[in-house]
Amino acid sequence: MPESAAPEARALTLLGRPKLWLLPTVLTGLLALLLSLLYMGGIVNPNGDLRDLPVALVNSDTGAPPAGQRQNLGTQVAAAVAADTAGGSVDWRLLSRAEAQDELDSGKVYGALVIPADFTDSLTALTTTHATVRPTLTTLTNPGKGSLGSSLASQITTKAAHQVSLTIGKRLTAAAPAADSTTALLLADPVNVVTRVGHPIGTHSGLGLTAFYYTLLLVLAGFMGGNVISNGVDTALGYADNEIGPWHTRRPTVPIDRTQTLLLKMAMTAGITLVSVSLVMLACVAVLDMDASHLPLLWIYSYCATLAVGLGVQAINAAFGGIGQLVSMFVFIVLGLPSSGATVPLQAVPDFYRFLSHFEPMRQLSDGVRAILFFDARGDAGLTRSWIMIAIGTALALVFGFAMTRYYDRKGHKRLTPQPA
Repeated sequence: MPESAAPEARALTLLGRPKLWLLPTVLTGLLALLLSLLYMGGIVNPNGDLRDLPVALVNSDTGAPPAGQRQNLGTQVAAAVAADTAGGSVDWRLLSRAEAQDELDSGKVYGALVIPADFTDSLTALTTTHATVRPTLTTLTNPGKGSLGSSLASQITTKAAHQVSLTIGKRLTAAAPAADSTTALLLADPVNVVTRVGHPIGTHSGLGLTAFYYTLLLVLAGFMGGNVISNGVDTALGYADNEIGPWHTRRPTVPIDRTQTLLLKMAMTAGITLVSVSLVMLACVAVLDMDASHLPLLWIYSYCATLAVGLGVQAINAAFGGIGQLVSMFVFIVLGLPSSGATVPLQAVPDFYRFLSHFEPMRQLSDGVRAILFFDARGDAGLTRSWIMIAIGTALALVFGFAMTRYYDRKGHKRLTPQPA
């Protein structure tokens, strides 16, 4: 008699098995906890975590020192501002006007406070009948460093400028006790604070956020493309089933070792990335009109960056197997986003994320994208370091991936093929 088929399992019966619940529950809960801690931990308190935000301080005052004083007022103000680091939250950089502009143009500072050449003369004139203009301090923003970073710098410089005005106002008020009420009001807060853009960017730059989102697109293209290619190759070679809705196919297994499989996947990643990167640029630049210059360089950089991520995904999948996608998600996305410095400055995140930023891929890639989009593709704006880190990342992916597959092949760890029940 033919052997009778085993009865099919029922969902309600299987739900009563504790072991079936254990692993999914633990992994899902752990993922939810880690994602919450990692993502929110990087952005929940930027002002409280702010340390050493680089801001330029320019003293262009050429006026003579007031009577009885050894330094002009610009020099005194610059010294007082530089000494007040707001509890270590700001790193004032004493620069000339030309040096400050260069650092704004290369993204090395988030903003600047400028003391003008006539600062002393215009202040001392307020207590006489020769006043012709109200003294001015200028704060410069750098929107290419991101809206939040530029805003933090603007808050710091504006607060410092107003504090300077109030401090000087006390001196002027004491020196002119007989002033009428209108003049006394002017003397109490004599300095006008003007805010200007120190390094303009285009109107289609998302207030400086297009660098972050474009970088995210490159990382996602490499991450998702790498996983799609990996799964597609495994299906085509007969090492995984292909199920699309009610359609189910199982191809004949192709005898191939792990090293050759990884080589195939990486070669396909290099080819398919040409298409995905071109489409990303087509959508962003041609269709959405994102502000971008140096287009050939941007395409080459985008390809190399996306390829490095894709090769890394293939290496991790080859090394870790079934949990490879989860591991690569943490490496390239979960840990990369809060440590990228692309939305929240690295000076405004906890120390853990600053540590991650030294090697996490997204930070390395975002610096290069920002340099190309906003800072004229200058090497000292982060582009040179990004190229170096892309090269290092690509080399590590190749070495790690092939070292692991060769190890598995030498140990005789053959890949198992799907078998019917």
